[in-house]
Amino acid sequence: MPPKTKRPCRVLLCPRKTSHSHGYCDAHASLAVGWNNPARGTAEQRGYDWRWRELAKAVLKRDRHLCQCEDCKGKRLPATEVDHKKPKSRGGTNDFDNLQAINTDCHRRKTQREAAEARR
Repeated sequence: MPPKTKRPCRVLLCPRKTSHSHGYCDAHASLAVGWNNPARGTAEQRGYDWRWRELAKAVLKRDRHLCQCEDCKGKRLPATEVDHKKPKSRGGTNDFDNLQAINTDCHRRKTQREAAEARR
């Protein structure tokens, strides 16, 4: 069997090539952890199964598919995701009252903010 064809590293402007399945060269292989970490488990293993999807649909319907985050109150941005007001990592639950519809960009910013706070 011929060797796997090398592709450019996923890091912008990195001149190296790689044959690793994660797409990073040896110098940037540490960037492959996180979302691709097998220890993290699948969405179902982390509790986001069919019950969660049904609950998320109900939350989006309740909030009329409009972002409910603190930054967007009154702006009427379309929401396509559901977020925990109090994160599960801090003892939040999947209770209907702890969930809100949120815009993708707002969700990303909120998650980054919470991750930064957790690292401190």
